[in-house]
Amino acid sequence: MGTEPVNIMEKNPRKSGIIAHPTSFPGPYGIGDLGKNAYAFIDFLELSGQKLWQVLPIGPTGYGDSPYQSFSSFAGQPLIISPDRLYEMGLLDKVDIDDIKPWDPSKVDFGPVILYKNRLLEKAFEKFDLTEDATLLKAFKNFCSKQKAWLGDYALFMASKDYHEGVVWTKWDTSIAFPTEADKKSWTRKLAKSIKYYKFLQFIFFDQWFALKTYANEKGIEIIGDTPIFVAFDSADVWANKELFYLDEKGYPTSVAGVPPDYFSETGQLWGNPLYNWDVHKSTNYAWWVEKVRYTLTLVDILRIDHFRGFEAYWAVPFDAPNAISGEWRKGPFKDLFYAFQEALGHDLPIIAEDLGVITMEVEDLRDTFNLPGMKILQFGFETVEENGFLPHHFVPSSVCYTGTHDNDTTLGWYQTIPEASKDKIRRYLNTDASHIVWDMIRACFGSVSVMAIVPLQDVMNLDSSARMNIPGIAGGNWQWRYTEDMLNHDLSGRLKAITTLYGR
Repeated sequence: MGTEPVNIMEKNPRKSGIIAHPTSFPGPYGIGDLGKNAYAFIDFLELSGQKLWQVLPIGPTGYGDSPYQSFSSFAGQPLIISPDRLYEMGLLDKVDIDDIKPWDPSKVDFGPVILYKNRLLEKAFEKFDLTEDATLLKAFKNFCSKQKAWLGDYALFMASKDYHEGVVWTKWDTSIAFPTEADKKSWTRKLAKSIKYYKFLQFIFFDQWFALKTYANEKGIEIIGDTPIFVAFDSADVWANKELFYLDEKGYPTSVAGVPPDYFSETGQLWGNPLYNWDVHKSTNYAWWVEKVRYTLTLVDILRIDHFRGFEAYWAVPFDAPNAISGEWRKGPFKDLFYAFQEALGHDLPIIAEDLGVITMEVEDLRDTFNLPGMKILQFGFETVEENGFLPHHFVPSSVCYTGTHDNDTTLGWYQTIPEASKDKIRRYLNTDASHIVWDMIRACFGSVSVMAIVPLQDVMNLDSSARMNIPGIAGGNWQWRYTEDMLNHDLSGRLKAITTLYGR
């Protein structure tokens, strides 16, 4: 296939960083946002000597508030738009941002927060809709033009969802659930103001996001983004591109995504996402996927693809199955897709492969053929006393070491609950009495040969299970954790920088 791929990780020095989703930032509005505390977090990274900031997917969330179940692979999350920045733009009044209820600073209460933030965003839009600011209107027009490939369908999808009181798109009026081009034009006229509102939200989101990204990049900090391999069924992606998925005549999936029984669940995980019709994707040279990755790499510097092993083979579960046990393995696009990425994006693919779970030689071949670093989770190395590939003496430089991820318990919470035999192995392996076990694990992560070392912010703060971000397989109570401003302090940044410097990161 032409020139051999270049290993981008070999060109980069050893780096380290932190996982923290913007929803976790402090602030008075019930949920973290892209305002001053986002910039304070970037400053903390710089003071701590970190070069990487990893986020979860930043799309608009749907069912369960999960970043991995978004209404769009292209749109941004309106809930993290900063009201303070809207005030600075003249799109909110002082009274709007002063009228705040006393939100719980330690977690996001999504139901009430969504209602509150939406009211603020609607007020901002009403002001925008009446503005005569020529510069602002020109910027909005340019944004809509530049993003027209996805923005029109997304805004129409969301406006139609509101019109139908939030129900899944398969239950809408047939003329918009399965629209012709003429139907789309008719509904676009009918829902014109609502469509403009959703375009406005994206305009504001990306204005704030790119300002923050520029700030981070100017300080030498790269952003690692995250994209799920699958998309949500109730999304603009599926509604606008039905031919790319296995759906029946009524629009419902014939089979759905999941994973077989594993470390996280005895019955597997039933995700419910529709599955790709890879034959159709191949006939377009994977145009939709290429555009998804190309576009996301304008928002972030490096991209982690969740459930990477699904490109080699994926677990397909019957649509009406109660759990994931009855699924079967089906072949994915394998190397074809990544050759298409290289053809469109260049050989130097800035992609991290989330190669966890049931990993075969074929998955390793796919990862290594394109010189993509895989993931090493330190917690997994000590789950049992047996020898395994997650122990640091087995690591290779082309990898990213994590103490844990958003799906793991915090390191402190995890250590408190593992068997005594595992604790004994950790103490002997790390030569420690475990009185500072979290920092022992951070040291092991940063000291590994992995080219990147990344830890959740909860671990840097030495927090227990109450700060866990997500429990896979559990629908409620996830994605809520937040920290307060006082928790990012000079003592913490100094300690982190000392370890970062010691291990050449």
